[in-house]
Amino acid sequence: MDLKHLRTFVAVAELGTVSKAALRLRIAQPALSRQIIGLENELGLTLFDRVGGRLLLTGEGEQLLGSCRRLLGYAMSFTDEARELRRGDSGVLKVAALPRMIETVFPTFVHLYAKNYPNVQVRFIEGIGDRVLGMVERGEVQLAMMVDAAFPTGDDRFGSRPLPPVGFSAAHPNLLELERRRSIDIRGLAPYPLLLLDTSFVIRKRFDAACRLAGVRPNILFEGSSPHTLLSLAEAGHGMAIIPSHAYYVRLHRYTLEALRLTYEGKPLQEPLSIFWDKRRSLARYAHDFCELLAAHIRKINSIPQSSSGFRRARAKRK
Repeated sequence: MDLKHLRTFVAVAELGTVSKAALRLRIAQPALSRQIIGLENELGLTLFDRVGGRLLLTGEGEQLLGSCRRLLGYAMSFTDEARELRRGDSGVLKVAALPRMIETVFPTFVHLYAKNYPNVQVRFIEGIGDRVLGMVERGEVQLAMMVDAAFPTGDDRFGSRPLPPVGFSAAHPNLLELERRRSIDIRGLAPYPLLLLDTSFVIRKRFDAACRLAGVRPNILFEGSSPHTLLSLAEAGHGMAIIPSHAYYVRLHRYTLEALRLTYEGKPLQEPLSIFWDKRRSLARYAHDFCELLAAHIRKINSIPQSSSGFRRARAKRK
């Protein structure tokens, strides 16, 4: 059914004559008459009675007029929504990420993103490992954040944008002997009982590999699935917690702990991180800008010096 014929039907019904409807719609009267006849033939109904120089709605025509107006309204709304989507500044953006990223990175970032795209609704979905790429491939999300090591090599179905890498922090209630330093080499962990994420975490594999290269046999006291558990145990004096950097995962100011950046041979120990999407699907401008703005946000929070002084001040206030 041609929407032009429906608009013609409404115009004639409202104005009562072919001539007036033709002026409103800016078409020739013979063409308008053919549209009315064509619509009546398609529906198998007589929509107008010809009385003198006017066209009056039949009973069937009156019943269909309201539905026709609603249908045209829906079509207009559909067109307006498509126009907004073409502009690339409104829509729904679904993003999959690790729970700890959702907890710490996104609460502040979403407010910043909303200043640029107030008409985009961002929805976060928790996902880990292969599940995340499955969500992207099935179209359940448009974007997914994950460490590069969890991405299958040689898979060219996905596009990606590198993000600042995930670093590592060593958190302990008392690191006074290292108070003038902002980092600790992985070899310096030998004297401490360690509280680690378990081996199901990709970033744990990075830590283990660095230990092997450094010739360090870590003294593992506890392995867990939550950085908060590790930090609580460290706060109670049970060992040193090795966690992803606070800029990504946990807010160390909740704890009376001191923290140092973990390094290997003078370089920060890091795990590459990216945001992925399915190249077979078009990505709106607001989704591309989400990636760029997120990278800038992470760079900014990473630029905040990670030293133990802030945590000592927090502990002093609690006392």
